[in-house]
Amino acid sequence: MGATWSNWSGSVTFTPDEVAHPRSTDDVATLIRKAAKSGRGVRPIGSGHSSTPIMVPEHTLISLDNLTGVEEVTRHGGDGGASPGGGDDVALARVLPGTGLADLGAELGEHGLGMENLGDVDYQAIAGALGTGTHGTGENLGNLSSTLVGGTLVTGSGETRTFGVEAGLGVREAQEDELTRAAQVSLGTLGILTTLTMRVRPAYELHRRNWITHIDWVLENFDALARSHRHVDFYWYPRSDLAQVRVLDEVTEDNADLDPAERPQSSGFAGGLEMPRRHTWLKKEERGPNYAVIPNDRALEFDEMEYMIDRRAGLDVFRQVRERVKERHRANVGWRVLVRTVAPDRALLSNCYERDTMTIALLQNTTLPYQDYFDDMEPVLLDGGGRPHWGKKHTRTGEHLRAMYPEWDTFREWRERLDPDGVLLNDYLRELLEVGA
Repeated sequence: MGATWSNWSGSVTFTPDEVAHPRSTDDVATLIRKAAKSGRGVRPIGSGHSSTPIMVPEHTLISLDNLTGVEEVTRHGGDGGASPGGGDDVALARVLPGTGLADLGAELGEHGLGMENLGDVDYQAIAGALGTGTHGTGENLGNLSSTLVGGTLVTGSGETRTFGVEAGLGVREAQEDELTRAAQVSLGTLGILTTLTMRVRPAYELHRRNWITHIDWVLENFDALARSHRHVDFYWYPRSDLAQVRVLDEVTEDNADLDPAERPQSSGFAGGLEMPRRHTWLKKEERGPNYAVIPNDRALEFDEMEYMIDRRAGLDVFRQVRERVKERHRANVGWRVLVRTVAPDRALLSNCYERDTMTIALLQNTTLPYQDYFDDMEPVLLDGGGRPHWGKKHTRTGEHLRAMYPEWDTFREWRERLDPDGVLLNDYLRELLEVGA
């Protein structure tokens, strides 16, 4: 029996029979073949940031902590359409699965490259972040998994299999390839990813401003802000009527010389939006590489429930969430409600599948009870047509999820094909994916 493990928030604890630390694809294949032969189960783990028991193994935990770093970067200029937009240059990075998001950003920066977007925090390992559909914010920016265009999988039978560009497809072909779309958000159930090839872009800097203002102003102006800036999100503080709205824009040749200290005290928002003078102040302003500016530092650990809502209904659902919190939970909720936007994609299990999305996340300090709060709020998010985040608290099982994902059975067929004996499953995942139902 090994040592007891815990996820990041401490809400999931478990004791695996053994913990393995493979250093290569061959090591992973050997571990899985051994497990399959003896009828034992394995699960991979990166940083353990997920709030669900997705990482809990029935026997062997496979840590990816020895599989880190950027293996290779390639640039494809003038390729006549290899890039998603067609004709633009495209760059690819082959990355090892245990690479932390913070380290990945810095390492890509050394190559003059950057990820298209990042999440609210950067504690996750890249394979876990992609496998659970982790996202940032931005009307025109997809979740992180939408940039996965190829890789290497060790399947549940121990077979090593490449897909997407690693199997010889072009970038555009890879984005339509069914196995690639299955692998983009796969919860580690198709196999253990030992390399991931991601679409990246030239390195860039961002200018970030965090304003504190009244929530009513944010709601009135959110659509205009989101249309006009690269990234926009906001936190509402449930024990007050204040919100923190965060706006980030790419630093270009036209605005690179502006000194924040000399900037007038107006908001400077696109479209001439002006903020109310009372109860409004600039809390934070900084400029730097995208990987340093986008993530927030979370010294306090928290539990979280997040649902993805149709963008068109998102603000109305948030208003319902706010009213419910004010009515029933204001005295007991210590943290924030976070609202972001994500562009649609076509990963089979993406919770942004083929629809513009607004995400609503309920955060609660780990020192405070969360279960009653989340249980009471989840029906509001479901009534709003929400799909749960795969790595955060929710109560949905396969019978509910089936109706949310048009290509649900296609994913299940891939899972059955690549792991017919369920070596990569645990009880939680069997119920989630209707295995043996």
